[in-house]
Amino acid sequence: MAWLLWDGIWARAGKFSVEQRRAATIAGSAHALHDGYADLIYIMLPLWQSEFGLSYAALGLLRSMFVGAMASLAIPAGLLSERFGTAAVLALGTALAGAGYCLAGASAGFLMLLGALVIGGVGASAQHPLASSLVARTFAGPRSLKALGTYNFSGDLGKMTVPAVLSLMLLAMPWRPALAILGSLGLAMAAVILVFTPREDRPAAVKGEQEPTGPDRPQQSRAFGLLLAIGILDSATRMGFLLFLPFVLTHKGASLQEVGLAMTLVFAGGAAGKLGCTFLGARIGTIGTVWLTEGLTAAGILALMPLPLPACLLLLPLIGMALNGTSSVLYGSVPDLVAAAWRTRALSIFYTGTIGSGAIAPIVFGRAGDALGIFHALILVAGVALSTLPLAALLRGALARAYGADAA
Repeated sequence: MAWLLWDGIWARAGKFSVEQRRAATIAGSAHALHDGYADLIYIMLPLWQSEFGLSYAALGLLRSMFVGAMASLAIPAGLLSERFGTAAVLALGTALAGAGYCLAGASAGFLMLLGALVIGGVGASAQHPLASSLVARTFAGPRSLKALGTYNFSGDLGKMTVPAVLSLMLLAMPWRPALAILGSLGLAMAAVILVFTPREDRPAAVKGEQEPTGPDRPQQSRAFGLLLAIGILDSATRMGFLLFLPFVLTHKGASLQEVGLAMTLVFAGGAAGKLGCTFLGARIGTIGTVWLTEGLTAAGILALMPLPLPACLLLLPLIGMALNGTSSVLYGSVPDLVAAAWRTRALSIFYTGTIGSGAIAPIVFGRAGDALGIFHALILVAGVALSTLPLAALLRGALARAYGADAA
């Protein structure tokens, strides 16, 4: 379904070659499926707790092992793609992710379930760096930022639709066959990726040829490092806010249903922000977008604390747009900061840093919440968002020195 949706969207756009349509459709469909797989775990945790008698610590370990494998192996996946090609490695990763859920459906105990999720996380590690690199390689100039933003948005569609499909399936069947069916979709998608992904020339750096010339390498490296630092802090802000939001709303008297509604509003706003900020970034630049979104994020977080619950619910979609919008322009800017031969490696490093930050941040902010209380910890989260602004100013200078005054 995702394949047909994205192919139809790009076909109706009418301005893209067949190769561009195929690359965008493959990348968007893979992103939707993989991000949906990652969020299936949240639906399954209560069922696994009941089935296997697991503690909360064990449930946390299941999620951490999946995310940890996904984050830590992104760089090796990028290196493998340089040797064997994007299509082969992305297809293998998608097949492993699907096989992980097939094995999870057959698990007889905690250790087998843990191993299945590790396999799924290993497979999921390939998607972000390789699919985004595929889009960046196929689209050039301003189109690259917009195409990467659309690719980024597709992950949010997967997060909303795949868990919803699982929830509906669980009304009609036990969880084991439901996971097996969804896992088999990964195997089918792997075959599609292997057949239809546009092939690329092997990178010059791998063949031993001279690296393509480009802007000043030290300044490129400095700009990429600053962009990565902003991405790490942005990811930490997002995870810290989502950690404390349910407790803040509960303190204001929200019911369980209202907390669920609040989270839906944040995620819906986030999906809109990811798509909208790519077009905003193409118009006002990366630096301007970072200043706008991170400033709005901090202001929105601070505004939540004194507001009554109804006003908080009205504000949450706007916070979600700002909270998630930054990531689109950051990911979309990576290809502009490195030579084409090193693009996959750079995206691998970027995703490793941001996903790893998202895994560690809840632990750090959780300790801060225990020590300071949730409202003071939320002020700390807003401070982390604001800490990206001086980095963005430094990034503007690095971009100007590397690419000229209009780069930012």
